[in-house]
Amino acid sequence: MITCKFPNGNPAKLRHVTCDAIVIKDNKILMVKRSNTAFFEPGKYALPGGYIDRDEVVSEAVLRELKEETGYLGKIKFLLQINDDPKRTNVEDNQNISFFYVVDVEEKTGDHDREISEVLWFDFNNLPENSQIGFDHANAINLYKKYLKRKFSLPYIGHYLGEK
Repeated sequence: MITCKFPNGNPAKLRHVTCDAIVIKDNKILMVKRSNTAFFEPGKYALPGGYIDRDEVVSEAVLRELKEETGYLGKIKFLLQINDDPKRTNVEDNQNISFFYVVDVEEKTGDHDREISEVLWFDFNNLPENSQIGFDHANAINLYKKYLKRKFSLPYIGHYLGEK
């Protein structure tokens, strides 16, 4: 949570904003393995993503995070989901809202940052066990799979309930 005061002096606890990239190429999905020293979800697989910087547009942030965490450039295809579930993280004092984008990968121009230990391409139909995937990223991937089978209105807003 972000603790601050409003102009009238009242205290506030506000939520962070994050973004994540779902990158598919040749029936493979791009994932990162978080380093064992990462603050959140160490050692787990995740979609490339992270926090939105101050004065940054969300669509720019997801491409920045993709490059920082994988070394790949990308181009946004569409916004899949806005997950505003206050319980989407397991850390009581770190509520956030996440934007999940589907992104086309372009050229690789660099390496991953220190938060990441590996950049991997998994067969889209043969992913790690859900318990090995951090955050709520397995749910977002499953939502995208459902979208591919039967298109529905986007962006999907809310947490993943499996009803679509």
